Amino acid sequence: MISYGVSLYSYTGEYGVTMTLDDCVEDVADLGATGLEILGEAHVENYPSPPAAWIDGWFARLSRWGLTPTCYGSWVDTRRGGRPMSVDEATAQLETDIRLAARLGFRYLRPKLGVVTEDLEPDPVWEPATERVLDLAASQDIVICPEIHWPSVIRSKVVDDYLAFIQRTGTSHFGLLMDTGVFQTSMHVRRGGVAGRMGDGGGRPPVTPVVPVADLEDILDHVVHIQAKFYEIDDDLVDRHIPWPSIVELLVRRGWSGCLSSEYEGDYAPGRAADQLRRQHALLRLSLES
Repeated sequence: MISYGVSLYSYTGEYGVTMTLDDCVEDVADLGATGLEILGEAHVENYPSPPAAWIDGWFARLSRWGLTPTCYGSWVDTRRGGRPMSVDEATAQLETDIRLAARLGFRYLRPKLGVVTEDLEPDPVWEPATERVLDLAASQDIVICPEIHWPSVIRSKVVDDYLAFIQRTGTSHFGLLMDTGVFQTSMHVRRGGVAGRMGDGGGRPPVTPVVPVADLEDILDHVVHIQAKFYEIDDDLVDRHIPWPSIVELLVRRGWSGCLSSEYEGDYAPGRAADQLRRQHALLRLSLES
């Protein structure tokens, strides 16, 4: 079964400026979503040690609006302080976020690490640190799911290493998070931004190969969460950057079950995220019904 959610990252342009956490959560519920995705450092008060009153308020919001926590975003800053992070430090950061994510009711944790290549190969500490926390993840019923994010592509060393880790450890507490920005067929340019181009490049931004949606089928059995990245839906409910009909068709045909968690990264004018999120959910629902 496919459900609909929203990442609060979508409200980046307004969160803390014109919208509070309550405003964002209410808007997610109002547009008909049931899943809620957050970034720990950005959205949790006094991270990583929120007061009891904040946690009580968190669950009160979820209950009031009928929302389910889906994915918790963790930031493992492997270059903090101008030096590489040790495996022990990365492990400690992951342990902190796993415990907090579980405490807040999340099922999935997306670890975001520093990268060492232009196609987003993660810092090598990811593998030993992740292996060390697998038992904790199992005890907290958390699935760790690193993100496949543009300009990474599906057929790449990045993804091959993740799949090899799953095979070697045999764990059911590590999977993949698919960001649909990987499938963009043309670049969206924010107001005042610089255009890039898609094409047959070597995987270095702003030139990177167009990734066929068919490649998703190769890894779909390991995809536990999908960030439905998008930039703009026009007045006719057409997305000229992300091929939703092809993505939805594949998910339905393969019987994939999980959350399509909207992540808006277009222009951040006041009110625009709320409007664009509603357009995307309308588009996704129409695509699933067709």
